[in-house]
Amino acid sequence: MKKSLRYLLPLLLGVARLAAQTQSAPAPTPAVAMPARATERATPEKLAKLKTGPALPYKVDPNWPQLPKGLNFGETTGVDVDKKGNVWVLNRGHWPVMEFDRSGKLLQSWTSDTLHFVSTHGLRVGPDGNLWMVDVDGHIVLKVSTEGRILMILGQRQGVAGNNDAQDAFNRPTNVNFRANGNIYITDGYVNGRVVEYTGDGDYVRHWGKRGTGDGEFNLVHDCTVDPQGRVYVADRSNERVQVFDADGKFITKWTGIGSPWGLCYVAKENAIYMCDGTYARILKLSLDGEILGVLSSYGRAPGKVDYVHAITVDPSDMSIYTTEIKSWRVQKWVRQ
Repeated sequence: MKKSLRYLLPLLLGVARLAAQTQSAPAPTPAVAMPARATERATPEKLAKLKTGPALPYKVDPNWPQLPKGLNFGETTGVDVDKKGNVWVLNRGHWPVMEFDRSGKLLQSWTSDTLHFVSTHGLRVGPDGNLWMVDVDGHIVLKVSTEGRILMILGQRQGVAGNNDAQDAFNRPTNVNFRANGNIYITDGYVNGRVVEYTGDGDYVRHWGKRGTGDGEFNLVHDCTVDPQGRVYVADRSNERVQVFDADGKFITKWTGIGSPWGLCYVAKENAIYMCDGTYARILKLSLDGEILGVLSSYGRAPGKVDYVHAITVDPSDMSIYTTEIKSWRVQKWVRQ
């Protein structure tokens, strides 16, 4: 009996300690519900106040792309075309990076186990053919080879944000573009309000801008594009304007009344900029003076319509337009007629 008690006593004491810990442990924090959102579709009255132009001669290809069975996009956030004419898509699904040929055939896809993002955003093909991708909620920008090898990471540790003056960190960055000398412009972003320039080796050069509504200030700086003269066109999304700067960040001018720029793409063949507008659900072609040269699409979910159109690129070989949409989880190809 004494021998049995010697073995039983520690067991009873362990059970008692576990019960006490369980009773004193704090209750789990309930999940915080996201606030309910009102209808975000622009009203006809707001649309009527926007500048407009002639219809662009494009028709959507409803059969692009051809995804294999069981494979889907998540929210599609970034798109660009490489020198071979292949289309790279960044999205928030299980396969965040996908490469397609011009016909829409899937060439390769990388799973979230291979390349981990907190939340994908912009994508651009660099002058050397490597890919630059933005993890908006991870607060980092990645340079990745077309074989999926990470070559460089700009920013703090993944998930660690920086303030508007940080030289080595971002706060919800959005996209990248490239200076003729090989430097990189990063738009930063949803929380910070600036454009940051780095060398091709990842060394900080300068930044300009802050949150605000004045010239050279931003309210959600969402993208940028660069022309052959080195002018930088910045999508100041929530201020509903494009701001134009010289290569070093000196303010030149601004374009207003054209809608809300979400994505910008300079096209050398036409010396024009294509813009996607997720707020007012349309695609614009703009002169380098901000004049609207053409308008494409409107709100909807059917092929050829757009809803939260987020990013845009143009294939210079045949002038096909590719757009991504957050809400519809798709990429659309627009073919010139």
